[in-house]
Amino acid sequence: MSIISNIINNSIEVKKEILKSDKLTKSIEDAAETIIEAYKDKKKVLFCGNGGSAADAQHLAAELSGRFYYDRPPLAAEALHVNTSYITAVANDYSYDEVYARYIAGVGNSGDILIGLSTSGNSKNVIKAMEQAKKLGMKTISLTGSTGGKMKDVSDILINVPSNDTPRIQESHIMIGHIICEIVESTLFPEQ
Repeated sequence: MSIISNIINNSIEVKKEILKSDKLTKSIEDAAETIIEAYKDKKKVLFCGNGGSAADAQHLAAELSGRFYYDRPPLAAEALHVNTSYITAVANDYSYDEVYARYIAGVGNSGDILIGLSTSGNSKNVIKAMEQAKKLGMKTISLTGSTGGKMKDVSDILINVPSNDTPRIQESHIMIGHIICEIVESTLFPEQ
């Protein structure tokens, strides 16, 4: 088997494991329902992560705030890392561990949602953001790898992909995010 076929098969196997897990599919459904209820209450969804997970956070925020499958009103969604002046100032003046928690303290409100992405589940800045979100009465959703890491302890909903392989986890996070976006969009804005 070629390296390409092997990588594709490994990705498919992780997704098959997700599909076989009633617990994971229920967590994905619960996440979508929680987001739908927040939007019905005029709340917002915030995302955070580092590296590839930051890119995934930004991607999913854009799917909600822009559009997914079809034209409809925008939804309030933002990735917390997109203001580089803010990120570098807070990282310099406080620490990188504080960049997301401090932002949540400024813009988070009870009933809003924070979605944290971390393949290990142990990103300190994401954990601190989730702790701050919970203090404000926000709901927390985590997308992680198999163990959930320390994020499992600060998550209202944990979606832990059954893998320890970072690229396979990130591929699954985007799939899961797309599923959630499709459910949210089609529920809030049914096609006529």
